[in-house]
Amino acid sequence: MLIAHLSDPHLRPRGQLYQNRVDSNAMFLAAIRHLALFEPQPDLVLLSGDLVDTGSEAEYALASEMLALIPQPVLMIPGNHDDRERFRACYGDSASAGPLHFDAGEHGPLRILGLDISVPGAHHGEMDDAACRWLAARLAEAPDRPTIVMMHQPPFDSGIGFIDAYSCRQGGRLADIVGRYPAVERILCGHIHRFMQLRFGGTMLVTAPSTTTAIALRLQKNAAPASVIEPPAVLLHHWRPESGLITHLVPIGSFEGPLAFF
Repeated sequence: MLIAHLSDPHLRPRGQLYQNRVDSNAMFLAAIRHLALFEPQPDLVLLSGDLVDTGSEAEYALASEMLALIPQPVLMIPGNHDDRERFRACYGDSASAGPLHFDAGEHGPLRILGLDISVPGAHHGEMDDAACRWLAARLAEAPDRPTIVMMHQPPFDSGIGFIDAYSCRQGGRLADIVGRYPAVERILCGHIHRFMQLRFGGTMLVTAPSTTTAIALRLQKNAAPASVIEPPAVLLHHWRPESGLITHLVPIGSFEGPLAFF
């Protein structure tokens, strides 16, 4: 099973630039076109939040058009830049209310759980009582099934102080829950606009790069907030029963090759 993982496209109204500098819409379209070149094709596409930049109706209208270009099923959770109710309408979920958790267990051998820990009106996430109860109950339903948990804000400090201020708070509660279920293969996050990986709660946690700008890797104490226009990338998660889940970082763009050596 192949799963493509996109994050943080920060889509803008048609014709407007992200931060008045970067064409995030064109960059997301380039990511979609890049996915179409994969062989074999991914079975599923995940998007770990910040679909749009300000939560406006115009942004979600464009987002709906762009998501329709992806032939695979797309599973999404909102991020801190999303408007939960407009995101819900864009996602086609008009029946529920509250957090947009989901259990997409029907998509192949891996169970996908979406954990919406966003706090409306704030930039940090929160592993509150309701989120803990929901996740614990879902994991208990199929404790031995290989599972991915997707959320937006990462529940750890990355060392980049200016983004760590907006992490998922009470992350230790998540670690305690996940640590009881060895079948959790990955925790997938966005938000931080960089690829990172670490051991967390007895499993592996990875953050996906943004399809637009990267958060500057400034590890100095009290470093000033900054972003960098780095080559965007997508994560490709490859599940095989004999090896488990392998995660690849795939740059988006045109590169010389394949060449007749290795």
